[in-house]
Amino acid sequence: MSENKELQDQAEEELLLPDTTYKPGCNKLDSFNWLRNLPECAAENEIVEIRFKNTRKGFYRNVNNLRLEIGDIVAVEASPGHDIGRVSMTGRLVREQLKELKIPPSPDDLRKVYRKAKAADIQKWEEAKKLEIPTMLRSRQISGELNLNMKIGDVEYQGDKTKAIFYYIADERVDFRQLIKVLAEEFRVRIEMRQIGARQEAGRIGGIGSCGRELCCSTHITNFNSVTTTHAKYQELSLNPQKLAGQCGKLKCCLNFEFDCYVDAQKGFPPRDIPLQATEETAHFLKMEVHKKLYWYTCGPDSTSNMIAVPVERVKEVQDMNRKGRKPRRILNSVTEWEGSDPSGKEDDEYSITRFDSPVQAKKKRRHSRKKKNRKSNEKKKN
Repeated sequence: MSENKELQDQAEEELLLPDTTYKPGCNKLDSFNWLRNLPECAAENEIVEIRFKNTRKGFYRNVNNLRLEIGDIVAVEASPGHDIGRVSMTGRLVREQLKELKIPPSPDDLRKVYRKAKAADIQKWEEAKKLEIPTMLRSRQISGELNLNMKIGDVEYQGDKTKAIFYYIADERVDFRQLIKVLAEEFRVRIEMRQIGARQEAGRIGGIGSCGRELCCSTHITNFNSVTTTHAKYQELSLNPQKLAGQCGKLKCCLNFEFDCYVDAQKGFPPRDIPLQATEETAHFLKMEVHKKLYWYTCGPDSTSNMIAVPVERVKEVQDMNRKGRKPRRILNSVTEWEGSDPSGKEDDEYSITRFDSPVQAKKKRRHSRKKKNRKSNEKKKN
Protein backbone atom coordinates (compact mmCIF):
# COMPACT_ATOMS: atom_id res chain seq x y z
CA MET A 1 0.00 0.00 0.00
CA SER A 2 2.82 2.40 0.90
CA GLU A 3 4.51 1.82 -2.51
CA ASN A 4 1.24 2.57 -4.34
CA LYS A 5 0.82 5.74 -2.28
CA GLU A 6 4.34 6.89 -3.17
CA LEU A 7 3.77 6.22 -6.88
CA GLN A 8 0.47 8.11 -6.77
CA ASP A 9 2.09 11.10 -5.03
CA GLN A 10 4.91 11.09 -7.60
CA ALA A 11 2.42 11.02 -10.49
CA GLU A 12 0.44 13.93 -8.99
CA GLU A 13 3.66 15.91 -8.50
CA GLU A 14 4.65 15.39 -12.16
CA LEU A 15 1.22 16.55 -13.31
CA LEU A 16 1.64 19.79 -11.36
CA LEU A 17 5.00 20.53 -13.03
CA PRO A 18 5.10 22.60 -16.24
CA ASP A 19 5.95 21.04 -19.61
CA THR A 20 9.75 21.08 -19.79
CA THR A 21 10.18 18.60 -22.65
CA TYR A 22 13.00 19.41 -25.04
CA LYS A 23 11.98 20.44 -28.54
CA PRO A 24 15.02 20.35 -30.88
CA GLY A 25 15.46 23.38 -33.12
CA CYS A 26 13.26 25.65 -30.99
CA ASN A 27 16.12 27.55 -29.35
CA LYS A 28 18.73 29.72 -31.03
CA LEU A 29 21.45 28.44 -28.67
CA ASP A 30 21.07 24.87 -29.95
CA SER A 31 24.10 23.53 -31.83
CA PHE A 32 24.01 21.09 -34.72
CA ASN A 33 26.05 18.01 -33.81
CA TRP A 34 27.74 17.15 -37.11
CA LEU A 35 29.81 14.44 -35.36
CA ARG A 36 26.82 12.55 -33.95
CA ASN A 37 27.29 9.49 -36.20
CA LEU A 38 30.87 8.88 -35.01
CA PRO A 39 31.46 6.45 -32.12
CA GLU A 40 32.12 8.13 -28.76
CA CYS A 41 34.04 7.01 -25.69
CA ALA A 42 33.30 7.80 -22.05
CA ALA A 43 36.25 10.22 -21.79
CA GLU A 44 34.68 12.50 -24.42
CA ASN A 45 31.69 13.20 -22.13
CA GLU A 46 33.92 14.59 -19.39
CA ILE A 47 33.09 18.18 -20.45
CA VAL A 48 29.60 19.28 -21.57
CA GLU A 49 28.14 22.61 -22.66
CA ILE A 50 25.15 23.99 -20.71
CA ARG A 51 22.90 26.80 -21.91
CA PHE A 52 20.84 29.11 -19.75
CA LYS A 53 18.46 31.98 -20.46
CA ASN A 54 19.19 34.36 -23.35
CA THR A 55 22.71 33.96 -24.80
CA ARG A 56 24.43 32.65 -21.67
CA LYS A 57 26.36 29.40 -22.06
CA GLY A 58 29.11 27.65 -20.16
CA PHE A 59 31.29 24.54 -20.07
CA TYR A 60 31.02 22.20 -17.06
CA ARG A 61 32.69 19.00 -15.84
CA ASN A 62 30.64 15.83 -15.73
CA VAL A 63 32.36 14.58 -12.55
CA ASN A 64 29.75 11.89 -11.79
CA ASN A 65 29.93 10.36 -15.31
CA LEU A 66 26.22 10.96 -15.89
CA ARG A 67 24.72 9.78 -19.15
CA LEU A 68 23.77 13.19 -20.51
CA GLU A 69 22.02 13.92 -23.79
CA ILE A 70 21.20 17.19 -25.53
CA GLY A 71 18.11 18.74 -23.93
CA ASP A 72 18.55 17.22 -20.45
CA ILE A 73 17.89 19.60 -17.54
CA VAL A 74 20.75 19.51 -15.03
CA ALA A 75 21.78 21.18 -11.79
CA VAL A 76 25.25 22.75 -12.02
CA GLU A 77 27.65 24.48 -9.66
CA ALA A 78 27.21 28.26 -9.25
CA SER A 79 28.50 30.99 -6.98
CA PRO A 80 26.70 30.82 -4.61
CA GLY A 81 24.42 27.76 -4.64
CA HIS A 82 23.47 25.94 -7.83
CA ASP A 83 21.92 26.84 -11.17
CA ILE A 84 19.59 25.00 -13.55
CA GLY A 85 20.27 24.73 -17.28
CA ARG A 86 19.90 22.52 -20.34
CA VAL A 87 22.61 20.45 -21.99
CA SER A 88 23.30 22.00 -25.41
CA MET A 89 26.39 20.05 -26.56
CA THR A 90 28.10 16.79 -25.64
CA GLY A 91 30.81 14.47 -26.91
CA ARG A 92 33.66 15.21 -29.29
CA LEU A 93 32.03 18.40 -30.56
CA VAL A 94 32.67 20.08 -27.17
CA ARG A 95 36.43 19.67 -27.66
CA GLU A 96 36.17 21.26 -31.11
CA GLN A 97 34.17 24.14 -29.64
CA LEU A 98 36.81 24.72 -26.96
CA LYS A 99 39.48 24.91 -29.67
CA GLU A 100 37.34 27.33 -31.69
CA LEU A 101 36.83 29.62 -28.67
CA LYS A 102 40.54 29.25 -27.69
CA ILE A 103 39.64 28.02 -24.20
CA PRO A 104 42.25 25.70 -22.66
CA PRO A 105 40.55 22.31 -22.11
CA SER A 106 41.60 22.10 -18.45
CA PRO A 107 38.88 20.31 -16.42
CA ASP A 108 40.24 21.67 -13.12
CA ASP A 109 39.21 25.25 -14.02
CA LEU A 110 35.60 24.31 -14.89
CA ARG A 111 32.64 24.07 -12.55
CA LYS A 112 30.82 20.79 -11.94
CA VAL A 113 27.57 19.20 -13.05
CA TYR A 114 25.92 17.98 -9.84
CA ARG A 115 23.02 15.86 -11.10
CA LYS A 116 20.08 15.66 -13.42
CA ALA A 117 17.43 18.06 -12.17
CA LYS A 118 14.81 16.58 -9.85
CA ALA A 119 11.15 17.51 -9.81
CA ALA A 120 11.70 19.87 -6.87
CA ASP A 121 14.59 21.59 -8.73
CA ILE A 122 12.44 22.14 -11.84
CA GLN A 123 9.53 23.48 -9.78
CA LYS A 124 11.78 25.98 -7.99
CA TRP A 125 13.35 26.96 -11.34
CA GLU A 126 9.93 27.67 -12.85
CA GLU A 127 8.97 29.75 -9.80
CA ALA A 128 12.17 31.77 -10.22
CA LYS A 129 11.40 32.43 -13.91
CA LYS A 130 7.93 33.75 -13.01
CA LEU A 131 9.56 36.39 -10.78
CA GLU A 132 11.71 37.84 -13.58
CA ILE A 133 9.22 40.20 -15.26
CA PRO A 134 7.81 41.71 -12.01
CA THR A 135 11.38 42.14 -10.75
CA MET A 136 12.43 43.89 -13.95
CA LEU A 137 9.48 46.32 -13.83
CA ARG A 138 10.08 47.14 -10.15
CA SER A 139 13.83 47.61 -10.71
CA ARG A 140 13.09 50.11 -13.50
CA GLN A 141 10.99 52.14 -11.05
CA ILE A 142 13.78 52.08 -8.48
CA SER A 143 16.44 53.19 -11.00
CA GLY A 144 14.13 56.03 -12.08
CA GLU A 145 13.67 57.16 -8.47
CA LEU A 146 17.48 57.24 -8.08
CA ASN A 147 17.79 59.32 -11.31
CA LEU A 148 20.18 56.86 -12.94
CA ASN A 149 20.76 57.26 -16.67
CA MET A 150 20.31 53.57 -17.50
CA LYS A 151 17.66 51.13 -18.69
CA ILE A 152 17.23 47.65 -17.21
CA GLY A 153 16.25 45.44 -20.15
CA ASP A 154 16.04 41.99 -18.58
CA VAL A 155 16.42 40.03 -15.35
CA GLU A 156 17.60 36.43 -14.99
CA TYR A 157 17.16 34.52 -11.73
CA GLN A 158 19.48 31.68 -10.77
CA GLY A 159 17.82 28.27 -10.55
CA ASP A 160 17.80 28.21 -6.74
CA LYS A 161 16.48 31.83 -6.42
CA THR A 162 19.56 33.01 -4.48
CA LYS A 163 20.95 35.33 -7.17
CA ALA A 164 19.61 37.59 -9.94
CA ILE A 165 21.44 39.03 -12.95
CA PHE A 166 20.20 42.47 -14.07
CA TYR A 167 21.02 43.26 -17.71
CA TYR A 168 21.13 46.99 -18.39
CA ILE A 169 22.00 49.37 -21.23
CA ALA A 170 23.60 52.79 -20.70
CA ASP A 171 25.29 55.39 -22.91
CA GLU A 172 27.78 56.41 -20.22
CA ARG A 173 29.32 55.05 -17.05
CA VAL A 174 26.79 54.59 -14.24
CA ASP A 175 27.45 54.48 -10.49
CA PHE A 176 24.91 51.86 -9.37
CA ARG A 177 26.28 51.09 -5.89
CA GLN A 178 23.22 52.62 -4.22
CA LEU A 179 20.97 50.77 -6.68
CA ILE A 180 22.51 47.40 -5.72
CA LYS A 181 21.85 48.10 -2.02
CA VAL A 182 18.21 49.00 -2.67
CA LEU A 183 17.66 45.98 -4.97
CA ALA A 184 19.22 43.60 -2.43
CA GLU A 185 16.93 44.91 0.33
CA GLU A 186 13.89 44.79 -1.97
CA PHE A 187 14.29 41.28 -3.42
CA ARG A 188 16.46 39.55 -0.77
CA VAL A 189 18.82 38.00 -3.34
CA ARG A 190 22.41 38.50 -4.42
CA ILE A 191 22.59 41.14 -7.19
CA GLU A 192 24.82 41.11 -10.27
CA MET A 193 24.73 43.96 -12.80
CA ARG A 194 25.75 43.14 -16.38
CA GLN A 195 25.95 45.77 -19.12
CA ILE A 196 24.84 44.85 -22.65
CA GLY A 197 24.82 46.70 -25.98
CA ALA A 198 21.95 47.88 -28.15
CA ARG A 199 22.16 44.78 -30.36
CA GLN A 200 21.94 42.39 -27.40
CA GLU A 201 18.95 44.30 -26.04
CA ALA A 202 17.12 44.04 -29.37
CA GLY A 203 17.86 40.30 -29.41
CA ARG A 204 16.29 39.88 -25.96
CA ILE A 205 13.20 41.99 -26.66
CA GLY A 206 12.60 40.71 -30.22
CA GLY A 207 10.40 42.20 -32.93
CA ILE A 208 9.69 42.26 -36.66
CA GLY A 209 12.28 43.64 -39.09
CA SER A 210 11.75 45.68 -42.25
CA CYS A 211 11.88 42.41 -44.24
CA GLY A 212 8.70 41.26 -42.49
CA ARG A 213 10.41 38.45 -40.58
CA GLU A 214 11.38 38.06 -36.93
CA LEU A 215 14.65 39.77 -36.00
CA CYS A 216 17.75 37.69 -36.78
CA CYS A 217 19.30 38.62 -33.42
CA SER A 218 16.33 37.08 -31.58
CA THR A 219 16.17 33.90 -33.69
CA HIS A 220 19.63 32.65 -34.66
CA ILE A 221 22.43 35.23 -34.22
CA THR A 222 24.48 34.71 -31.04
CA ASN A 223 27.77 36.44 -31.95
CA PHE A 224 27.43 40.09 -32.94
CA ASN A 225 30.14 40.90 -35.47
CA SER A 226 30.88 44.56 -36.20
CA VAL A 227 29.07 46.13 -39.17
CA THR A 228 30.35 49.27 -40.93
CA THR A 229 29.31 51.38 -43.91
CA THR A 230 31.96 49.54 -45.94
CA HIS A 231 29.62 46.55 -46.00
CA ALA A 232 26.93 48.69 -47.61
CA LYS A 233 29.34 50.27 -50.13
CA TYR A 234 30.58 46.89 -51.36
CA GLN A 235 26.96 45.79 -51.93
CA GLU A 236 26.12 49.02 -53.81
CA LEU A 237 23.49 50.07 -51.27
CA SER A 238 22.52 53.69 -50.80
CA LEU A 239 23.96 55.09 -47.56
CA ASN A 240 20.56 55.99 -46.15
CA PRO A 241 20.64 55.67 -42.32
CA GLN A 242 16.88 55.08 -42.11
CA LYS A 243 17.08 52.06 -44.43
CA LEU A 244 20.36 50.60 -43.17
CA ALA A 245 19.60 50.88 -39.43
CA GLY A 246 17.75 48.16 -37.54
CA GLN A 247 15.43 48.48 -34.57
CA CYS A 248 18.45 48.79 -32.25
CA GLY A 249 19.54 51.96 -34.08
CA LYS A 250 22.74 50.30 -35.33
CA LEU A 251 23.54 49.03 -38.84
CA LYS A 252 21.61 45.87 -39.69
CA CYS A 253 23.37 42.58 -38.93
CA CYS A 254 22.15 41.13 -42.25
CA LEU A 255 24.64 43.38 -44.09
CA ASN A 256 27.21 40.77 -43.05
CA PHE A 257 25.37 37.84 -44.64
CA GLU A 258 26.32 38.42 -48.30
CA PHE A 259 29.34 40.65 -47.76
CA ASP A 260 31.95 37.94 -48.48
CA CYS A 261 30.14 37.02 -51.69
CA TYR A 262 30.32 40.62 -52.95
CA VAL A 263 33.98 40.95 -51.96
CA ASP A 264 34.91 37.78 -53.88
CA ALA A 265 32.91 38.90 -56.93
CA GLN A 266 34.74 42.27 -57.08
CA LYS A 267 38.29 40.95 -56.71
CA GLY A 268 39.11 41.21 -60.41
CA PHE A 269 37.15 44.41 -61.07
CA PRO A 270 39.04 47.43 -62.51
CA PRO A 271 39.14 50.80 -60.62
CA ARG A 272 35.96 52.86 -60.93
CA ASP A 273 37.28 56.39 -60.44
CA ILE A 274 39.09 56.49 -63.80
CA PRO A 275 37.01 57.97 -66.70
CA LEU A 276 36.98 56.03 -69.97
CA GLN A 277 38.32 58.18 -72.81
CA ALA A 278 37.40 57.61 -76.45
CA THR A 279 37.83 59.78 -79.55
CA GLU A 280 34.09 60.48 -79.75
CA GLU A 281 33.19 60.58 -76.03
CA THR A 282 34.40 60.49 -72.43
CA ALA A 283 32.46 58.27 -70.02
CA HIS A 284 32.24 58.78 -66.24
CA PHE A 285 31.37 56.03 -63.79
CA LEU A 286 27.88 56.14 -62.21
CA LYS A 287 27.11 52.73 -60.69
CA MET A 288 27.72 49.03 -61.17
CA GLU A 289 25.90 45.70 -61.06
CA VAL A 290 28.27 43.33 -59.30
CA HIS A 291 26.88 39.92 -60.24
CA LYS A 292 26.14 40.94 -63.83
CA LYS A 293 29.71 42.31 -64.09
CA LEU A 294 28.53 45.61 -65.54
CA TYR A 295 29.68 49.22 -65.07
CA TRP A 296 27.20 51.97 -65.91
CA TYR A 297 28.74 55.15 -67.41
CA THR A 298 27.36 58.57 -68.38
CA CYS A 299 28.57 61.31 -70.70
CA GLY A 300 29.18 63.81 -67.84
CA PRO A 301 30.38 63.53 -64.23
CA ASP A 302 27.15 65.05 -62.85
CA SER A 303 24.76 63.80 -65.51
CA THR A 304 22.46 60.77 -65.47
CA SER A 305 21.45 60.91 -69.15
CA ASN A 306 22.73 58.74 -72.00
CA MET A 307 23.71 55.90 -69.70
CA ILE A 308 25.54 52.96 -71.22
CA ALA A 309 26.31 49.55 -69.72
CA VAL A 310 29.90 48.46 -70.24
CA PRO A 311 31.05 44.92 -69.37
CA VAL A 312 33.94 44.67 -66.91
CA GLU A 313 36.25 43.09 -69.50
CA ARG A 314 35.65 45.99 -71.90
CA VAL A 315 36.37 48.49 -69.09
CA LYS A 316 39.72 46.80 -68.44
CA GLU A 317 40.52 46.88 -72.17
CA VAL A 318 39.72 50.61 -72.54
CA GLN A 319 41.68 51.53 -69.38
CA ASP A 320 44.73 49.62 -70.68
CA MET A 321 44.50 51.51 -73.99
CA ASN A 322 44.20 54.88 -72.18
CA ARG A 323 47.25 54.05 -70.05
CA LYS A 324 49.27 53.50 -73.23
CA GLY A 325 48.09 56.83 -74.67
CA ARG A 326 45.61 55.31 -77.11
CA LYS A 327 41.89 55.91 -77.39
CA PRO A 328 39.26 53.65 -78.97
CA ARG A 329 36.78 55.20 -81.38
CA ARG A 330 33.84 54.35 -79.10
CA ILE A 331 33.51 52.97 -75.57
CA LEU A 332 31.48 50.00 -76.82
CA ASN A 333 32.50 48.05 -79.89
CA SER A 334 28.90 47.93 -81.13
CA VAL A 335 25.93 50.05 -80.04
CA THR A 336 23.55 47.44 -78.72
CA GLU A 337 20.87 47.58 -76.09
CA TRP A 338 21.85 45.74 -72.94
CA GLU A 339 19.30 43.10 -71.93
CA GLY A 340 19.44 44.03 -68.28
CA SER A 341 17.70 46.33 -65.84
CA ASP A 342 16.48 49.64 -67.12
CA PRO A 343 18.83 52.38 -65.75
CA SER A 344 16.26 55.10 -66.23
CA GLY A 345 14.36 53.84 -63.19
CA LYS A 346 11.15 53.09 -65.17
CA GLU A 347 9.15 50.15 -63.95
CA ASP A 348 8.79 47.01 -66.05
CA ASP A 349 5.29 45.86 -66.93
CA GLU A 350 5.72 42.92 -64.56
CA TYR A 351 6.19 45.21 -61.53
CA SER A 352 3.95 48.12 -62.59
CA ILE A 353 1.05 48.86 -60.26
CA THR A 354 -1.22 49.44 -63.29
CA ARG A 355 -0.52 46.04 -64.87
CA PHE A 356 -4.00 44.75 -63.92
CA ASP A 357 -5.83 47.73 -65.43
CA SER A 358 -7.85 47.23 -68.60
CA PRO A 359 -6.83 49.23 -71.74
CA VAL A 360 -9.82 51.55 -71.24
CA GLN A 361 -8.85 52.30 -67.63
CA ALA A 362 -5.22 52.90 -68.60
CA LYS A 363 -6.33 55.29 -71.36
CA LYS A 364 -8.53 57.23 -68.89
CA LYS A 365 -5.63 57.54 -66.42
CA ARG A 366 -3.29 58.86 -69.12
CA ARG A 367 -5.92 61.39 -70.26
CA HIS A 368 -6.51 62.52 -66.66
CA SER A 369 -2.78 63.00 -66.01
CA ARG A 370 -2.42 64.94 -69.30
CA LYS A 371 -5.29 67.28 -68.32
CA LYS A 372 -3.75 67.80 -64.90
CA LYS A 373 -0.41 68.80 -66.43
CA ASN A 374 -2.12 71.21 -68.86
CA ARG A 375 -4.07 72.79 -66.02
CA LYS A 376 -0.92 73.37 -63.98
CA SER A 377 0.93 74.89 -66.97
CA ASN A 378 -2.02 77.27 -67.67
CA GLU A 379 -2.07 78.40 -64.03
CA LYS A 380 1.66 79.16 -64.18
CA LYS A 381 1.20 81.23 -67.37
CA LYS A 382 -1.59 83.27 -65.76
CA ASN A 383 0.50 83.98 -62.67
